[in-house]
Amino acid sequence: MIKDINDITTFQEIEQQYENFLLLKHSLTCPISAAANQAYENFDNQSDKSLFRLYVQTSRELSDYIAKRYNHKHESPQVLKIENTKVTWSATHYDITENALTENS
Repeated sequence: MIKDINDITTFQEIEQQYENFLLLKHSLTCPISAAANQAYENFDNQSDKSLFRLYVQTSRELSDYIAKRYNHKHESPQVLKIENTKVTWSATHYDITENALTENS
C-alpha cells in the first residue's frame, strides 16, 4: 500500500525504518504526473515493495529537502528508488511506467 507523506520528520523515520523504498513526487495539476501516479498505483497492486508518495503542492518543503539531501534535481513527476540512503534509480515524466517500476524496483 502506498503511504502518503508530507513532512521531513516522517521521511526521516522512513529512511531509518526501510533500507529500500520507492518515492513518487506527484503534482496534482499535471496530466503527465496523473499518468505516472496511475502507473505507480497499478504497480502497487502487484508489488510488495515499500512505496511512498508526496504531493508537491502541499509538501514543497519535503520535496526540496529530498532534492538537497540526495543531490537529485527536483522534477515532478519523479520516482526515486532509495537504497541504504542513496538514490540507485530514478525516473521522471513519461519514463514512469509499470514496466520501468517492475524492472528497476
